[in-house]
Amino acid sequence: MTPEELARRMGADPAAATEPISDAEIRGLDIEVYRPGDDGDGVVRVGTCVGWSFAIEYGDSTGGELLTEIARDGVEVVHFRPMPEQRPALLDYARDGAVLCGFGLGEERWRWGQEPDLLVPDLIAARVLEADGVTSCDPGREPDGAARRRTLGAVERRFGLSLPRAALGGLRLPAYAVRGTPGMALR
Repeated sequence: MTPEELARRMGADPAAATEPISDAEIRGLDIEVYRPGDDGDGVVRVGTCVGWSFAIEYGDSTGGELLTEIARDGVEVVHFRPMPEQRPALLDYARDGAVLCGFGLGEERWRWGQEPDLLVPDLIAARVLEADGVTSCDPGREPDGAARRRTLGAVERRFGLSLPRAALGGLRLPAYAVRGTPGMALR
């Protein structure tokens, strides 16, 4: 799927992209995250990397709510929500209009979806989970964040993902409004 189609499936008008902008510049848009009794504004920047289209979400975006719609017609979706204010970070994998598996990082033993154990062999191989697929591997003996990095590495290897850190910050990508009425002109 093209980045434009990904934005469309997330609720964007495909003809209403901004000029390519960076993460710092998107913070200069007029995005209202919360409106009492109504949705806030959601914006995405979209691009491609190693054969995958990706969206970086800002504000009250739609990626998690529309996951099955985005993943229809044979499309695969890996949706990562960092959740900085509310732990844990969440990861979902969807395909053909269904969430196949998902879990919280650091809470990989509690899984959901139609095939909740789909990534268990990958998590065992990455030393995130013990061979029983339930017990976490020695979380008290390693530096903070090491298990999280191994989990994300296992997912990257499984799906052939390789999103450069530059995409999250300095890379200039087109942006689209996907919810609400954000001001899409830079201030």
